[in-house]
Amino acid sequence: MRDLLRGRQLGHPVHPVLVQVPIGCRLSASVLDLVPGTRHATTVLTAVGLVGVAPAVVTGSADWADLPPEQARVGLAHAVSNVAAVACYATALTARLRGRSARGRLWALGGMAVVALSGALGGHVAYRQAVGAQAAT
Repeated sequence: MRDLLRGRQLGHPVHPVLVQVPIGCRLSASVLDLVPGTRHATTVLTAVGLVGVAPAVVTGSADWADLPPEQARVGLAHAVSNVAAVACYATALTARLRGRSARGRLWALGGMAVVALSGALGGHVAYRQAVGAQAAT
């Protein structure tokens, strides 16, 4: 099961592929927040992005479990920042569902900033510290 979650059969990690759903939804919602009349779309995108986190967490956890200590520390910081991003987006979704779209946009904007930090940490582990397909095969 761990090989499947890590993408060994594919020859590359699955986690970076799966994070495209939450990141794409979050980025799309941020763009639509600038367009009048798109409240429903931004709410749906925020919700789908939150649901899309689950598969990314499962595969990311499988990758993290096999990291050496130095990479595991950065991976932990990546995970903690993702928890903060999920909290921001959950708060944004709650605000949007309660009709407080301005508050929802602010929480989403904060969440996007955290996502950028988390992505930088994840990229550091994957590329700078050379964790990924080469380490998985």
